[in-house]
Amino acid sequence: MTPVAFELTIGCHLSTAAGWKKMGETALALGANTFAFFTRNPRGGNAKTLDLDDLEALKTLMRENHFGKLVAHAPYTMNLCSAKYETVDFARRAMAEDLERMEYLPGNYYNFHPGSHVGQGAEKGVKLVIEGLNACLVPGQATMVLLETMAGKGTEVGRTFEELAAILDGVAHDELLGVCLDTCHVHDGGYRIFDSLDYVLDEFDRIIGLERLKALHLNDSKNPCGAHKDRHEKIGQGYLGLDAFASIVTNSRLRTLPMILETPQDFDGYKHEIALLRRIAAADNQTHESALGGVR
Repeated sequence: MTPVAFELTIGCHLSTAAGWKKMGETALALGANTFAFFTRNPRGGNAKTLDLDDLEALKTLMRENHFGKLVAHAPYTMNLCSAKYETVDFARRAMAEDLERMEYLPGNYYNFHPGSHVGQGAEKGVKLVIEGLNACLVPGQATMVLLETMAGKGTEVGRTFEELAAILDGVAHDELLGVCLDTCHVHDGGYRIFDSLDYVLDEFDRIIGLERLKALHLNDSKNPCGAHKDRHEKIGQGYLGLDAFASIVTNSRLRTLPMILETPQDFDGYKHEIALLRRIAAADNQTHESALGGVR
C-alpha cells in the first residue's frame, strides 16, 4: 500500500497592521501555510474597520497557495467570567462582534482564553463562560470557536481537561466549539506531554474527545511541568525540548491540525522554527515510506 504523505499546516502569529493580504504574503515568505492574528488590539478596544477588498485579496492568495484554516485570537482582556459586570459586558460584545466580522473570512477558527474567575470559584467561572458563549454563538455561523487550554496561572478557568469539558457540555450549540491545545500551557498545567504525549492524548480523548481538538499552539516553556506560570520559550530551548515537538509533528493524531507558533521570536526565528519542524515531519514521512517499500 502506498502511504499517505502529509504536509504540516504550520505558521505563526502575525500583525494585522499592514493589512490582510500582507499577512498572507508574510506567511508565505516564512514558509507558512496558516497564521494567527488578533481580531483587535490584544489589550482590548474597538476593532478596525474591515477592508473588504483586502480580505478578498487574502482569500484569493490563500486558495492559490493551499492554506489551511487560520486561527484568529480574541483579545487577552476578554474575560467572560469576570466578577465585574462591565468586563463581562465588554467580553460578550467583543466576541459577538468578532464572530460577526469573522463571517467575512468564513470557515476558520476563533480562539479565546476562557478567562479568570477572580475569586468566584472555578464552578462559577465555568457557569459564566457557558452563559457568555450561549449569548454569542449563532446557529449556522461559519466560524468555529476554540477554547484554549490554560496553564492555571492565578484563577484561570480551563486549566484542566475537566473544566474545558464542563464548558463544552453546557453550551447549547456545542457543534460550534472545539479546543486549541497550547503546548506550554498544558505543560505548565501539569500534563507531561514532554515524555507521555500519547497518555495525555488518551486522557484528552476520554474527558473531552479528540474530535474536539482542532488546533495547536506550539510553544516551549521556561518552566518545569506543573509550574502554572505560562512563560513561552523558543522551540527546543525550554523544559519541553525538541524531542517533544518532534513527537507532536509526527503524531498521527496531531500532525494534520493547524499549528501556530507563539514563541518569543522575530521573523527570522519563526522561519527557522517552521523549517525545522517541516524537516522533522518530512523525515518521518520518508522513514514510513522506506519501511513500507521494504516489505513489498
